Amino acid sequence: MKTIHTIITALIILIVSLGVTAAYAQDDWDDDWGENESLPVEIHGFAEAAVASRVDDDKTQNGHVVLNEARFRLDLARYGDLADFYFKGDFLADQLGDGVDTDIRQAAIAIRAAGWLDIKAGRQVLTWGTGDLVFLNDLFPKDWQSFFTGRDDEYLKAPSNSVRLTFYAKAFNVDLVWTPTFEPDRFITGERLSFFSPMAGRLVSAESTGGPVAAADPANRIENGELAARLFRNIKGYELALYAYAGFFKRPLSFDPALGMPTYSELAVYGGSIRGNLMGGVANVEGAFYDSRNDRDGTDPFTPNSEIRWLGGYERELFSNFTMGLQYYAEWIQNHDSLLAASPVPQFEAEEIRHLATTRLMYRARQQTVTMMLFAFYSPNDEDAHLRPSISYKWSDAVAVTAGGNIMFGEDDTFFGQLEENNNAYFRIRYSF
Repeated sequence: MKTIHTIITALIILIVSLGVTAAYAQDDWDDDWGENESLPVEIHGFAEAAVASRVDDDKTQNGHVVLNEARFRLDLARYGDLADFYFKGDFLADQLGDGVDTDIRQAAIAIRAAGWLDIKAGRQVLTWGTGDLVFLNDLFPKDWQSFFTGRDDEYLKAPSNSVRLTFYAKAFNVDLVWTPTFEPDRFITGERLSFFSPMAGRLVSAESTGGPVAAADPANRIENGELAARLFRNIKGYELALYAYAGFFKRPLSFDPALGMPTYSELAVYGGSIRGNLMGGVANVEGAFYDSRNDRDGTDPFTPNSEIRWLGGYERELFSNFTMGLQYYAEWIQNHDSLLAASPVPQFEAEEIRHLATTRLMYRARQQTVTMMLFAFYSPNDEDAHLRPSISYKWSDAVAVTAGGNIMFGEDDTFFGQLEENNNAYFRIRYSF
């Protein structure tokens, strides 16, 4: 019955969007604006229906559906002499969520305060760094449930309520981002996807444990906000950047014995990156030091250790319409011996250095209306992997369809292996206006 309701809602949304598009196209939108004047507000958006189902049985829960939703996006923009206004909101009917819901991805004002200063305040999606689906210095929130269930890659980045200041100077430019209230990742809670619990020593889900994972957020105080900074400039075609972050781990990797639940421990990150042309392609190098401020000596078994992370990547078009990207990434846990000595489950702790290689293969055909993609993650020491094949077809300027899958394998206690029983295939159809 829920599936029928979702399909009906999708049809209603498609009809509404067609009506909005027709109204937008009318020459006589409003006589007050005149025949040759543009509308005061730009209106765009889309309607989308998406489904995804497991291809394997999951021992921890019944049912195969991991995604079944109808989504309507309304994208508004108003441009002024001194300020621009933006709104980007999704309205969705979700079989596995809370029924009809909203996801406001942008509601912000951008102010050109001076020739050397831009200000953007409000709800917005933020990103920086050089990695391709691998993040070192980008500590803005992510949505991992979307990433593993077949939503568009756009939804990997979650929004936050922030103020962003960008300063421009001859020597370098500076970005400062202040998020007054901590914005964690939308992490895997067991509701859609099962995962491995080191304390239980097995795969678990919300169904098998009696409820989704809940985490204790930092107290809602001004000192528990997040501050991120980037100093960047371009030198002879090469993009150089330094980064800093003060806040908390974005996932609840700590455990509070007093509360009996996961929580977020304090984190500071310092890093840098360089990206530029090399041998007909684009190369990038990035590094970061993760300073676990609540456990710098690595002896607290309930708090993550500090880490050094680094990344190298290269992307190039090998022949017409075919692009290949390669990355090598590593995480080096500091004080690893102390971690093993203090851990109640040392057999499930990560190795001292985790290696990860990624490949992106993309081919466009039929005048670029067909896009075939494969993104693959593989860890040689964990011997686990995540394959993301997809194919999309742009039926017209307005209609596009996408099919693909998430294929994970490995041992249950590895990063990707724990998700193996969540292997899924998905399908999306989108009408844009």
